[in-house]
Amino acid sequence: MKSCLVVDDSRVVRKVARKILEELGFACTEAEDGKQAMEKCAEAMPDAVLLDWNMPVMTGIEFLRRLRKMTGGQAPKVVFCTTENDLAHIQEALSAGANEYIMKPFDSDIIQTKFQQVGLL
Repeated sequence: MKSCLVVDDSRVVRKVARKILEELGFACTEAEDGKQAMEKCAEAMPDAVLLDWNMPVMTGIEFLRRLRKMTGGQAPKVVFCTTENDLAHIQEALSAGANEYIMKPFDSDIIQTKFQQVGLL
């Protein structure tokens, strides 16, 4: 079973994403900010990361840059899931190592499509 780390400061968003991902066959763990996410990745590197941009403590983009420098940190497929939908944010995310980009709000079909596009499904 593939694993996915859901990183979002909203408990509701984490819960909704987790339900969708578990229905798609993923084992999920959660983090409420980038610092917690770094700790989870240090314990066990996930196959996928569903990542919010705007979070306290450490933002999604800071987390992504640090993740990609970690041992094994190139492996996870990272899909940003955020309200930041301008071209500058999307380009910054992709240049920092994101594999895909989803706009909030999202649904099961959107997550399934993006995860298929990056080879997770």
